[in-house]
Amino acid sequence: MVLATADADGQPWASPVYYAHDAYRQFIWVSAPDATHSENIAVRRDVSIVIFDSRVPINSGQAVYMSAVAEEVSGDDREPLVETFSQRSQQQGAGAWTVADIEAPARLRLYVATVGEQFVLGDGDQRISVSL
Repeated sequence: MVLATADADGQPWASPVYYAHDAYRQFIWVSAPDATHSENIAVRRDVSIVIFDSRVPINSGQAVYMSAVAEEVSGDDREPLVETFSQRSQQQGAGAWTVADIEAPARLRLYVATVGEQFVLGDGDQRISVSL
């Protein structure tokens, strides 16, 4: 997915991140806390997300666009979200994740974006709301 953030002054930044989802309402990823998008989330939690397949031919692609609120996950909230992330990681042939992998002194932290609105684009780039 592509995660769009902005810093305290409104300077935008877009980052591709590997993610897992929980019922397409929460999108979970791991990042370094000093990555630009992580620093932006620390000061401005509102984000935008777009998910699409860049491999399809021109003019045949579809995407889902979302507005969300993102945060670094802490405390007891980490366990179920890291489990969701770990399951997706293992399904894709990568390793398992635990809370120990996303807390100090580890380099990465767990983040989640909770979706407020989802939509696709129709004819003439008209937004069509999507409920999943």
